Amino acid sequence: MASFPLIFSFLCLVAKLCHAQSPVSFVIPVTKDNSTLQYLTTLSYGTPLLPTKLVLDLGGPFLWLDCASRNMPSSSTLTTPHRSIQCLTAKTHEAEATSFLSSPTDQDQYQPCQVFPENSITGTVATEGEFVQDLMSLQSTHKLETIHQVRFTCSPSMLLNGLARGAKGMVGLGRSRCSLTSQVFDSFGTHRKLTLCLSSSTGVILFGNMDYESPSGAEILRSLTFTPLITNQNQRYPSQEYFVNVNSIKINGKRLSFNTSSKSQDEEDNNGGTQTQLSSIVPYTTMQSSIYAIFKTAFVDAAMSMNMTRLASVAPFELCFSYRGIGRSQVGPSVPIIELVLQSEMVKWSIYGRNSMVRVSNEIMCLGFLDGGVNPRNPIVIGGYQLEDVIVQFDLATSMVGFSSSLLTKNTRCSDFKFGSIHAASV
Repeated sequence: MASFPLIFSFLCLVAKLCHAQSPVSFVIPVTKDNSTLQYLTTLSYGTPLLPTKLVLDLGGPFLWLDCASRNMPSSSTLTTPHRSIQCLTAKTHEAEATSFLSSPTDQDQYQPCQVFPENSITGTVATEGEFVQDLMSLQSTHKLETIHQVRFTCSPSMLLNGLARGAKGMVGLGRSRCSLTSQVFDSFGTHRKLTLCLSSSTGVILFGNMDYESPSGAEILRSLTFTPLITNQNQRYPSQEYFVNVNSIKINGKRLSFNTSSKSQDEEDNNGGTQTQLSSIVPYTTMQSSIYAIFKTAFVDAAMSMNMTRLASVAPFELCFSYRGIGRSQVGPSVPIIELVLQSEMVKWSIYGRNSMVRVSNEIMCLGFLDGGVNPRNPIVIGGYQLEDVIVQFDLATSMVGFSSSLLTKNTRCSDFKFGSIHAASV
């Protein structure tokens, strides 16, 4: 019969192993660059660890950065062979995968993997880019620093054009297998949840389960409204971005009527709804011209009924109004409420003045919804401004996305997040 000390030691060992294998949640802080309206974070990588400013791309397929910008090259960088599963996984286009499979094994199996990153702000695609592996520091929600191997692409310096000052690359959080999101999930067994809380000042992004210690914060999380993530319908190659289905739009409770002839066949096939992308690199929501024209007319009618005074346009905004005499509430100026009706009338995303109107001067405010053109890549793109002070949680295990109402309705903001006030939820 085993002795008590032996059994006790065994139980302690099991407890330690279970604790060590518990899913970990990670947090990265986010700031907003006021000149470019881009959202930034800082990650440390390489040996020695170098803090590096990066632009967040919610739908980006992978992490890329200008490795040559380091004062001292990293001593821990590892090359990824061309004919490796990691290289094939990183290649997101069918043409690249075909090239990979047809390459002579005896000539280039040990050559470095080339992946061509894209600056999604400018649309520029690099003509070179070495896919490598190196150490990166991540902070858990328990304030513990974890250093782990992460794969990314070393890009040419010219790709930095158009990024915020000081930014050395972009960090993709998309649904691809090589995004930072997927790498964190796969490496640490983290629950496949990505939570955004963007802000006009400081916000936060969390990987894994999260919870507030405060009762009000827990209430916010319990009140998230969920809708299915949908698959991109109108691209030749599958996109790694995040899409939801918008069935209709209401302004002050009045449903907008869209002509079915103005929609593409892809949209009509999407259960009658409109494919809508969520983006962190588009500053303000854009709409296909035919949709925007109807939206604009309806918003002006609602604004006039509320005795708002229309003013001349201020680029890039088309609809501008006087700020004088406008009522104010905890959710911003009292203007027409915009509702995006998702899979049913019970599932709506309400957008109040804080997220619809942009203050351009002491006298003028403008509607932060823009004409996206006649034939845009996606008919509606919800921009970063509309995502601010709203919790948006992508549950990739269930292919659902949840969102809160404006946090201002709870007298809080995304900038109120403190790392010490968030912890990983129990599992």
